[in-house]
Amino acid sequence: MQAPMSLTRLVLCTLLCLSGSLCSVSVLAQALPSSVQTALKRAQVPTDAVALLVMDADGRTAPRLSHRANQAMNPASVMKLVTTFAALDLLGPAYTWRTPVWVNGPVVNGVLQGSVFIQGKGDPKLVLEKIWLLLRRLQGLGIHTIAGDIVLDSSAFEMLATDPAQFDGEPLRPYNAAADALLINFKSVVMTFAPDLLANIARVQFDPPLWGVQLQTSVPLSPGKPGVTEACNDYRGGLKADFSDLTRIRFNGSYAASCGEKVWPIAYADPGSYNARAIEGLWRSMGGLLTGTVRTGNAPQEPATFEIISPTLAEVIRDVNKFSNNVMAQQVFLTLGLAAIPANERPATTESAREAVRQWWLRRISASDPPSLDNGSGLSRHNRISAQQLGQLLQVAYASPMMPELMSSLPLVGVDGTLKRSQASSASAHLKTGSLREVTALAGFVHAASGKRYVLVAIVNHPNAGAVRPALDALIDWAVRDNQAQ
Repeated sequence: MQAPMSLTRLVLCTLLCLSGSLCSVSVLAQALPSSVQTALKRAQVPTDAVALLVMDADGRTAPRLSHRANQAMNPASVMKLVTTFAALDLLGPAYTWRTPVWVNGPVVNGVLQGSVFIQGKGDPKLVLEKIWLLLRRLQGLGIHTIAGDIVLDSSAFEMLATDPAQFDGEPLRPYNAAADALLINFKSVVMTFAPDLLANIARVQFDPPLWGVQLQTSVPLSPGKPGVTEACNDYRGGLKADFSDLTRIRFNGSYAASCGEKVWPIAYADPGSYNARAIEGLWRSMGGLLTGTVRTGNAPQEPATFEIISPTLAEVIRDVNKFSNNVMAQQVFLTLGLAAIPANERPATTESAREAVRQWWLRRISASDPPSLDNGSGLSRHNRISAQQLGQLLQVAYASPMMPELMSSLPLVGVDGTLKRSQASSASAHLKTGSLREVTALAGFVHAASGKRYVLVAIVNHPNAGAVRPALDALIDWAVRDNQAQ
């Protein structure tokens, strides 16, 4: 049973909220809901490792719950809320990224007497299909052979030397790909395994085909049993994949016949050469010829021959937030830095992006106390923000014309994205999740039984943070049941 709030404190908090500020934690020190306390005890997480905030989205009444809301904590991927709302507010939901292409020279009998230039400007979703369409546009101009080079320009973003294994020791996970102004297919290779029972092999398709890399196109089948899925739970281990040779991908194991078709995306082990290998491999797989090489360089200053246009920002942030795509979030973050600096001061850097978001926060969210933001994605040990700051952000977003775009980009509890398996009341809330080692977090909007809409923020920083999901589900259910005695 929640401890009642004294009338004096209720009046004081109401006045504070009506004046446009959040109630302070010292004023509002409620007991946690019993269901949440029980789940936290079961997870062996003390309450002093948790920050919670539940309040009306319109900010007109005192918070229903505020626990350590002023404590700065690591929010993991919940920090993407700052990046994506800042982008909606500064760039607009219809913003698109353009990837210009120059054809430099005449086309004679199908041969381009010159080079092709492709300039990246930060498109977060320049996926394989878009690159295929770009190359088809070249073929549509009558080009079969490029006598010169294909020149790739990534100069819009600062290129940092990064170690993809630095964060969590998983260099082949696509989410560890580094941002790039010309981010082609997340610098990843998608391997599709399809059993061919007659040939007793699984055929392997690689997309994109990487030029200069030997790709093993089949792997032996292991018998398995129809309908038995145990072997499929670790089919990747059974393949015994070897990615140690940058010029060869091979498999020393087998693939269970009962697994059916499986798709395994990996980040290419040499991200610095990925763009060149992917472009040349795809161009040649489409029947195109290249006399020169694929290399880096600067694009021409004159108008482009054509452009490839990205999905809108409103569409992009659905991938960023629903599926917590880190590299896409970093692309959006650096785009904010790019938009904030003059053309002659480019490239955009993480510092220029941080400053752009900091200035936006001071103007739009709070005139003091901006959060400590690292790379815009939340994939960091250095981010710090409080539940109160996130609550302020969400209240401003709720009153903004951009509210529908932001809310629809968040996972819907029990329905999709990173909350698809949540055990809380289905479709009761739109919430961004965050998860790192020793960090679990939620923040977003709850749709209560009374018809009210609440802002909910929960951050846990503790070695047992990975076990608190039931406690967060209990918090969501408690926030939903606002028309019942609690």
